[in-house]
Amino acid sequence: MNSNILSAEKELELINNHTRTPLTADDVYTFTLTLCDNEIDRDFECFSLKSLEKLCELFVGKTGIADHSMLAKDQTARIFYCYTETDPAKKTTKGEAYTALKARAYTLRNESNNDFIASIDGGIKKEVSIGCAVSRVTCSICGKNMKTHSCEHIRGKSYKGKLCHGILEEPTDAYEWSFVAVPAQRNAGVTKSFAPGKETPMDTSEIIKSMTQDSLITEEKAQELYDYIEKLEELAKQAQCYKEHLTKDISRFAGIIMPQVNTKQFTKSCMDMDLDSLKKLRDDMQKQAGEIFPVSSQIKPSANHAKSNNKDFII
Repeated sequence: MNSNILSAEKELELINNHTRTPLTADDVYTFTLTLCDNEIDRDFECFSLKSLEKLCELFVGKTGIADHSMLAKDQTARIFYCYTETDPAKKTTKGEAYTALKARAYTLRNESNNDFIASIDGGIKKEVSIGCAVSRVTCSICGKNMKTHSCEHIRGKSYKGKLCHGILEEPTDAYEWSFVAVPAQRNAGVTKSFAPGKETPMDTSEIIKSMTQDSLITEEKAQELYDYIEKLEELAKQAQCYKEHLTKDISRFAGIIMPQVNTKQFTKSCMDMDLDSLKKLRDDMQKQAGEIFPVSSQIKPSANHAKSNNKDFII
């Protein structure tokens, strides 16, 4: 018998650790999910076995949502029990015994959840992705912490027959798990995110600083990079302001030439266009709007006034 399988009574006891009002077996629907594993994922990252054990503790009590939405209304379920499960007969790309982080979760049996429960039973809601924080991402080639040190190795590229990937180690927090359409991990799905403070990914200045510390570039070259990046950032801000100005004009003209169209939705659809395309669209729409409502002077001088020499006002 699998030692990870709990009795119905024990599961209900664990569930009620997270409720304000005691629930009965008829009140809840429970299911099992695979959160993540030690296989190299689509981002060329994988969890170490120690990380899976730590996440096993951290994910108990964490809420389940949809597509990593931060809205409370998108909460769907909650984990009440976690465990790791190893399949010795199945090997990972690295040659390790395949190990997965499994979880038992519950949701309420009520009318509003009927479709959600049906989609789980029908195999529609299946793939999941997790949000967590780790303090170390170890390069599989050189062993450097890729979060704090520059590394010349590229994830996904092979070096002397060895695939470079990041090993996610030392988990510090688990945020949530989500039902998603396309997870990063093939067998479950994982989205890696980082907590603020020391666990925040390095910004550009920190990356350049680490490059100088590792003697990859000189101080002079580092300063050139700083200056160049500052110019690019300033140009990006100006371009964004101009883009917002163009979209406001487009929204205004759309209300004139296409009154039946939802201008907010139309403007939103234009946001992915480049500046040249936006400018051309704005100019074309401005021309069409001018044909509908020609611009004329609000104060038009009379013919008599135009011929006057204004002698009455000469002092």
